Amino acid sequence: MLVQKLNACAEFIAGDSTILRELLHPDKQPLKLRYSLAHAIVPIGQTSTPHSLTTSEVYYILSGQGEMHIDDELQIVESGDAVYIPPNAKQFIRNSGAEPLVFICIVDPAWRQSDETVYSS
Repeated sequence: MLVQKLNACAEFIAGDSTILRELLHPDKQPLKLRYSLAHAIVPIGQTSTPHSLTTSEVYYILSGQGEMHIDDELQIVESGDAVYIPPNAKQFIRNSGAEPLVFICIVDPAWRQSDETVYSS
């Protein structure tokens, strides 16, 4: 059994400028997973850098409120919302609330740097 504690995961700034902690990744743990699972934070008033992945991604919003941008679409998201991001879609999220925007990211297949394109803002 593997139980991964959030606070035991190193915090770093991801390529899209979110504060990230990788919880599960098949390259970092002896797991037979197709996907990766990470915990992300966008501080108050900040926006992640526009980027795209060649893989699909799901955000599950744990707390806060934001504006989710996928290609030319905009949707307000909040705690309890799940967002599907299709492969190759240009995406970013802006914290539009009064508290940190906290969400889980699931990437399938597992996130790889070579699968991500970060666009200059």
